[in-house]
Amino acid sequence: MYQRPEAKYVSIQEAQQKMENYCAYQDRCHKEVETKLKTMVLIPEVRDQILLHLMQENYLNEERFAKSFARGKFRIKKWGKSRIIRELKQREISAYNIKTALKEIDQQEYMAIFHTVSEKKWEAMSNLTLIKKKKKLIDYLLYRGWESTLIFDKLRELIHVE
Repeated sequence: MYQRPEAKYVSIQEAQQKMENYCAYQDRCHKEVETKLKTMVLIPEVRDQILLHLMQENYLNEERFAKSFARGKFRIKKWGKSRIIRELKQREISAYNIKTALKEIDQQEYMAIFHTVSEKKWEAMSNLTLIKKKKKLIDYLLYRGWESTLIFDKLRELIHVE
């Protein structure tokens, strides 16, 4: 039988302080903060009060979160726009904020990174047959969130170079 871990009771001030630290450490979305608040034993009204406080004091800002998320995942993890959109939607970010976040990605830099990532992956698979190489490259780039039109154009280019 499943037993819940022992719940810790915290005061409103302690909970608020913990959540301020949680949000100050790294940008968070509402969903992450709500999930964290649910781990604390608080009545719903107090959770709402803390959420409101975090928004008023600018600890919690969905637009800022979406922008930093998009920039970070693109520059560090080399994700494409489709994956970024999918991940932001999972975090229940509004369509407006997703659109704003994608504006943070420079189109020239986007294309340059796409070409670099796809060429690097293509070169790494030199020991495979052409069909396996194509499939692996397509799967890899689609998983990373790059648009299929870009992938197939790049694939044609890579095959003609060989």
